Formats: sequence, C-alpha cells, structure tokens
Amino acid sequence: QLRVVESGGGLVHSGGSLTLSCTGSGSTFHYHSLGWFRQVPGKEREVVACISRNGAERRYADSAKGRFSITRDNGKNMAYLQMTKLKTEDTAVDFCSAAGGTYWGQGTEVTVGS
Repeated sequence: QLRVVESGGGLVHSGGSLTLSCTGSGSTFHYHSLGWFRQVPGKEREVVACISRNGAERRYADSAKGRFSITRDNGKNMAYLQMTKLKTEDTAVDFCSAAGGTYWGQGTEVTVGS
C-alpha cells in the first residue's frame, strides 16, 4: 500500500513561482510512475505532468511546457512540481498520483492572484 501526501500550495502573484511536494510512504514508492494533476471546481481533473519510475522520462501538458518541471527523489520518497511564470488560470487544487491513478493524495490548493 502506498500513501502520497501533497504540500506546498498557497497564494502567489501572477508571474511568481511555487514548488509542490509529494511525499510517499511505503517501500514501493520507486516502483511507480507519478503524476501531478489539477482540478478546478466544475471541471474534470486534468494531468499536468508525469514522470517515470526512475525519472528518465517526463511528459507535460501543453499548458505546463516551458513553465513547470516535474522531478523525483526515490531515495527520499519525494516528488516535486516546480511551477514558474504562474498564471491566474493555474489556480486549482493540485494532486499527486502514483501508479497510473491508483493512489491519490488529498490535494494542495494553488491560488494565483493577478
């Protein structure tokens, strides 16, 4: 069983930066690919970025390319989403997920003010 917990959300001005963290518990963290997703009230949850088990492969949604970076540190059971050049439309609840959507955290709220 794997549990993931997000942290690092908050309020930031447009153009600013924020780094989200995903902490995994359990010995299987490094077995799983990881993803960051976000959801706005009234809309479906959408993928932001994904990273393979060893971190060698990373993929980004078009909205995240050039601005966000996903990384992981399997030795620390951690994953990160570094977000730069934030826009008001990035306001959402961001979720960490492992194993293709099998495991989900509770989310961390990101608010980007103009």
